Amino acid sequence: MEDSVKFDKFSDISSYLVSKENFNAAQIPENAIYLFDKPEGWSSFKLVKRIKYITKSKRVGHAGTLDPLATGLMIVCTGKCTKMIEQIQNMYKVYTGLFNFGKTTPSFDLETPFDMDYEYEHILEDDIYKAVLGFTGEVIQTPPIYSAIKVNGTRAYKMARQGETVDIKSRQINIYSFQVDGVLPSLNFKVNCSKGTYIRTLAHDFAKELKSGCYLTELRRTQIGDFNIDNAFDINEFQRITEL
Repeated sequence: MEDSVKFDKFSDISSYLVSKENFNAAQIPENAIYLFDKPEGWSSFKLVKRIKYITKSKRVGHAGTLDPLATGLMIVCTGKCTKMIEQIQNMYKVYTGLFNFGKTTPSFDLETPFDMDYEYEHILEDDIYKAVLGFTGEVIQTPPIYSAIKVNGTRAYKMARQGETVDIKSRQINIYSFQVDGVLPSLNFKVNCSKGTYIRTLAHDFAKELKSGCYLTELRRTQIGDFNIDNAFDINEFQRITEL
């Protein structure tokens, strides 16, 4: 991978992918794309910082944030491959996880304490089926105030934590497929969606449609486009093999 390589929006991303099969710890390329399984409790920034330290790359970026409580696939680009980030961000994403009914939190997950209790015994299987159909296709969604979106130059979550009013504009996203199963109060889900989709908001809006409340207790990103979590590096494993 020479520094003279040129990238454009039609560049073949897979040709710069460093996988477990072609990884060479003795010769880490400057321009590369890596798949990582982000651990729970790590911020996306922390993962990027660790990879920058390990690879000694001057430029490192990721193609899609995951919340600290979420786990799963993050695509990290180094060197000139950072120019491919937008191309990767536009790919569809697949998430799995767990909705837990009966309570809500301001952040729609377990980052913040419970704030309200809700009934859910009235929800029938047919109600769930109809709600799933209603959240499939083009959907108008408002990102949560506890998010990394910038509002007047400040991260929304910082304003929310300080008790400030956060005004975030709604936007259209696409949910290509939405599946749920389980027995209330817990529902497992799998979502295939477009860039910009907030699963925490989906959880909140889905429960609201069912005249109830829920929060996200588990979230895992398993796929971005054709890139799958099964081929991702564990960050601690990656550091160990680079130090051999």
